[in-house]
Order: sequence, then C-alpha cells, then structure tokens
Amino acid sequence: MLFIQYPKCSTCQKAKKWLDAHNILYTSRHIVEDNPTYDELKQWYEESGLPLKRFFNTSGVLYKDMKLKDKLPTMSEEEQLKLLATNGMLVKRPILVEDNRAITGFKEPEWAEKLLM
Repeated sequence: MLFIQYPKCSTCQKAKKWLDAHNILYTSRHIVEDNPTYDELKQWYEESGLPLKRFFNTSGVLYKDMKLKDKLPTMSEEEQLKLLATNGMLVKRPILVEDNRAITGFKEPEWAEKLLM
C-alpha cells in the first residue's frame, strides 16, 4: 500500500496515525518531493471511480492563486491530469493506493469501510 502525503498536512498526520493504530502497513511518499506523475494520476483517477476534481487540493493556496475553480470546467481531463502532475501542492492529499484502487483525502468512515471490512 502506498500512502502519498505531505508531512506538514494535519489531515495527512491524522490519516497516518489511523493507519498506524490499525496496524496497516504502507510505504510513505512525500507528495512534493516525489510528485505523482501524469501516468500515475491517470491510473489512480481511473481506478478510483471518483470525479477528477476530487484529485485537486481545492483548499490549497496554489489552487486559489491559479484560479482553478474557474479554469477546470473548461479544461479537458488530459489537461487537468497534466496540470496535477506539475506540482504536488495541487493534488488532494493524502492518497492511498492499493492494488487496483485509490482513495483521496481522509475520511475515517470511508477508510474503515474500504480497509477494515
């Protein structure tokens, strides 16, 4: 299992504590130092079944500075994925990747349902 996170992010810290508390083994990856590639993002997006917007860190400073709320609706999926691959701070975190699935963000009930059941 791959746990993609930004160590200073409080949500990522909560997710890490939750994984550790449930003895779930994972490999940690720093989202800024090792930004997800276009191919990785495309695969995770396809496997997640989520709307592509869920992969954007919509509360981030960079998202707001780039005025992406207004730009994303006019961009193709490929353009959005390429943009995400340019900077880890644009990507929603944490991302948990295992086998053929990807989960973005940390919502304890969702993680419990998908990882403990």
